[in-house]
Parts: sequence; C-alpha cells; structure tokens
Amino acid sequence: MTAKGFIVGAARSGSGKTSVAIGLMRAFARRGLEVRGAKSGPDYIDPGFHAAATGHLGVNLDSWAMPPRLLNGLAGNAAADADLVVVESAMGLFDGIPGEAGRSGAAADLARLYGLPVLLVLDVSGQSQTAAAIAKGFATFDPGVRIAGVVLNRVGSERHRKLASEAIEAIGLPVVGSILRDPNMTLPERHLGLVQAEEHAALEEFIENLAGVMERSLDLEAILSLATPLAPGDGDLSAALPPPGQRIAIARDAAFSFVYPHLADHWQRSGAELVPFSPLADEAPRLDCDVCWLPGGYPELHGGRLSAARKFHAGMHRFAETRPVHGECGGHMVLGETIEDAEGVTHPMLGLLGHRTSFAKRKMNLGYRRARLRVDGPLGVAGETVRGHEFHYAVTLDTGRDEPVADIFDGQNQPIGPSGGRRGLVSGTFFHAIARG
Repeated sequence: MTAKGFIVGAARSGSGKTSVAIGLMRAFARRGLEVRGAKSGPDYIDPGFHAAATGHLGVNLDSWAMPPRLLNGLAGNAAADADLVVVESAMGLFDGIPGEAGRSGAAADLARLYGLPVLLVLDVSGQSQTAAAIAKGFATFDPGVRIAGVVLNRVGSERHRKLASEAIEAIGLPVVGSILRDPNMTLPERHLGLVQAEEHAALEEFIENLAGVMERSLDLEAILSLATPLAPGDGDLSAALPPPGQRIAIARDAAFSFVYPHLADHWQRSGAELVPFSPLADEAPRLDCDVCWLPGGYPELHGGRLSAARKFHAGMHRFAETRPVHGECGGHMVLGETIEDAEGVTHPMLGLLGHRTSFAKRKMNLGYRRARLRVDGPLGVAGETVRGHEFHYAVTLDTGRDEPVADIFDGQNQPIGPSGGRRGLVSGTFFHAIARG
C-alpha cells in the first residue's frame, strides 16, 4: 500500500483546523479509504480524536523532539498500512522554535521534509478580501512549503464566500470549499486544550456530523487530488523510549490519559505488556507487574476522589517498596504530598515524593525540554538525554527534599535547572518524555 498525504494547516490555533482535519479523516474513511491521522508537535490529545475518526492509532510527528530516523520510522509506519495520511498542524503552520534547520517542531518542517502539500484552513470571520493577502503570505513565505489549496472557514454568507474566494483564486490559489459558521462544529476545551476524546459526549455522532459538513461544503475529490506520495527516507525506532519494564502497570482514566501513542505502541511492539488500572475507580497496580507508570492528565479536577481512593494509595505504597514507579506531570503531582485544587482545597496525595503542588495559583509552563538524567530509572540511565515537552498550569509550593531526576534545558538548550524528584524506586517530573537524544 502506497499512502498519499497532505497537511491541514492554519495561521493560528483556534482556526478550526482540528474540526476540518477530523471531518476529512472520517469523510475519506466513509469512501472506503484506509486513513491515518498524524499530529505535528507534542500534542497528546488530538491523536485520540484522529483515532476515533479513522479507527487507526494516531501518531505524533515531532521534528524537534524526534531524531530524523525516528521521525522517518514513525511516518513510514503510518504510511505502510494506509491509503491516506492526514497530518494536522499544531498551532500555526510555521510556528516552531529557532534552532537547527528542519528541527523547529513546526508542521512546515514536515512539508519540506516529505514534500507534503498544505491544505490551508483560513478563518475568514471578520474579513473578506484580506484573506487573499494572508493566503499570499503563506504561499510565498517559504519556497519549500507548497500551499496547494485553501478552505474558507466560518463563512457568514454567500456574498462573504464570493468576496474571499474570488480574491484568493485571483492570486492563483484554488479554494476547495467553504464552511459556514456553526457553533456545533466547535470542540469543547479546558485549560490544557481540547477535552479528551473519550470524555466527549456522543463522540461518534459528533464526528459523523463533521464528516457530513465536509462532504457538503468541500470538494473532496479536489482535496484528494492534491495529496502526494508519503515516502519517508530510511528510518528506525532505535531512538524511541524503550519499555521501562516487561509488564507495565499504567494508570488510565479521566485523570491519567496523556500518553503519546507512539510510546505505548512502541512498548507493545517491543514485547511489553501494558496492564491498565484506574485510580479514580480506586484500583491499584497489579503486583505481577514490574514497573508502574502514572501518565499526565487532569488530577487537579479529581482531587477529592483521588485523595479518598484508599486501595489505590495502599497499593501504590506496596508496589513502590520493591518496584519502580514513575509519574509524568499530573502523575508527578499525585506522587507528591498534596494537590491544591482551583478552589483552594488541599487534597492529600500519595506522599511517595515530598513536593506539594497547587492549581489555585496558576502559572503556564509550556515548551520543549531537553532532560539530562541525573539518576537511573524508567526514563533511562544517568547521563542520557531525553527530549520532550512540558505543558501545565500547576505551580510547586514546596519542592521537598528528594533527589532531582534530571537537569532540564529548554528547546534552545538554555538551562532551566534541576527537575523532578527521586526517592528510592519512585521518580517523577513535570516533563513528558518523547524520545531519546
């Protein structure tokens, strides 16, 4: 199977590209195509919507966090069993960080690297012919990035559509359709982005409705004709984070769900078994597992239930006596002494590490991270470097006295300082690991 692909890009977040991408994925799947979704950058929520729309595992393709061979390996795996790969851009198409050529983290890197055309979604609310100036800027900004077609989103009327589309087509860019303003197309959000796919009420109906909108509003044949072969160069998965154990107990529920699809998939392909448990259901990790992983998520929204989950608390303490436990971001918060929720209520947590965190005193922490490990643990051995991402609003009220897990640098290699904590076999950090290197 030789897959073709294209990128759904936009000028900024909030332009509607996620709704367009999900709707197109399902619309093409309705036509009998095997469709795979991909997300540029480190977003861990949108791939869940891609999987729901296509029936296939989503994947992140992150040009900054993933070494080129790993990027090629993951893109090649996605293309190997698909007719069409739809890549959704994170933020704006060219939004990344300065640094090494081709490794900015922007979706534009993927367009250049794989020669993928871009379907540009323009939110034209509040403008008409000016949309052509924006489209022309996109078309000429980078000769290595080809804008192949334009979708007008949030169109107010037929006259509005005509003014914008004629101006864009006059500069030589095809407009492949327009979507009327419709609040029912908006995906619900919370402080870290979209509400997770599994929490979305009537998700299947919502995706089917999006597909219907795309079929009525866009020229699907024209869009499909824009796609080009996705043929990555030589790649492998050697830089992927290895399984931290043979049988991995992994927390999985509404409070713990931020797992990059490529990580879980690689661990399973490498022979590891993932054994899910739900702290919100007062479940503990099975004692026949040899490592426990607490992913990120939204524990701050469930402080009372997590604090009252006595079987979970007792089971985690029993597990940590003899086997490694690692927490990322929200998981790291739960490993600490307390979490203060948005209302200022303090909830006792596991106390396996000594820090205390607060969601009442919010501060956004966002950006790529390079972590040089200080200690051996589930992320790797001391001295190794792991690339990843940090995105949270929690603040640390008390760092505790545990040994730091890593020295953290930002995406441009500027030092941030020591991060996380390790006590005995327990470790945690706000940093989400993506790949080695």
